Amino acid sequence: MLPRLSSVIICLLTMTLLLHSQGQTQTPTPPSSPATPSAVEERSSYILGPGDTITIRALNVEEISEKPVRIGTSGIIKFPMIGRIKAAGMTLEQLEAEIASRLKDSVNEPDVAVAITDYRSQPVSIMGSVNTPGVLQLEGRKTLFEALSMAGGLKQDAGYSVKITRRSEFGDIPLPNAAPDPSGRYSVATVNLKSVMEARNPEENILVCPFDVISVPKGELVYVIGDVRKSGGFILSEQETVTVLQALSLAEGLEKTAKPENAKILRPVNGSSTRSEIAVDLKKVLTGQASDVALQTNDILFVPGSKARGAFLQTLSAITSIGVSGAYIWR
Repeated sequence: MLPRLSSVIICLLTMTLLLHSQGQTQTPTPPSSPATPSAVEERSSYILGPGDTITIRALNVEEISEKPVRIGTSGIIKFPMIGRIKAAGMTLEQLEAEIASRLKDSVNEPDVAVAITDYRSQPVSIMGSVNTPGVLQLEGRKTLFEALSMAGGLKQDAGYSVKITRRSEFGDIPLPNAAPDPSGRYSVATVNLKSVMEARNPEENILVCPFDVISVPKGELVYVIGDVRKSGGFILSEQETVTVLQALSLAEGLEKTAKPENAKILRPVNGSSTRSEIAVDLKKVLTGQASDVALQTNDILFVPGSKARGAFLQTLSAITSIGVSGAYIWR
């Protein structure tokens, strides 16, 4: 009796632990973004164009079945039994209906399906701070994030804004800040990626159109190096500048060996490869005895350690001359 009771207790405990672990590992569903159309929706929405390659499958019509054909620059395809069809500008469903209609005279209840085997009519240019910039082909409708993913995603130094330029023939970009360019031939808008990623404005993850130009500029950076917990470059998001205390906070504070009273701001000099030095007593700033100082784009906040002054000056000189090209970028 006792062994059986013990096995029941063990079984109950095991089930309880399993249920508890499942509850802990379950992750919440991420905020939704504009959904990518299903295959059925895509068949009724994707517009064929010159360059696309299609394959027709017609039951009991071997003359046209399983023969890939590329839509030419004129937009016309030509097959036996169906003749010439202006496929460009049609959806897959419309082309299937047109082919079936033309086959009715020779085939009883024609069963036709059209598939795209190569997308070439919907190029999108993605440039700037992405891992694989270039011209990509949309395979059906894609959101902005999906297009950026096709380009290998963002680089570490990418900013938080993306510029989209769209031909006017595809309508205005559906964003509040969209505006026509001076020529009136394009609609131009900017998307704040940070607000989209944080689900503050998921509706800005818009669908991309053919011939869109998506530009991802490098982010504005400030650098914090030296005796801090997390040195490197920090990308500015909404704000154009940060103060030394804000930058120090991004760097997660000072190390115990830091000498904040000897900190310096190294600021680029226009038209020169050198930097000017601005002394800043971080110790006084931290205690409120001195005013916080605003950093500018590409400024370096250098916090020395407790080593000899000669070593500090040597390090400072090296940083000024070689720059911060090898610094780790924090987003």
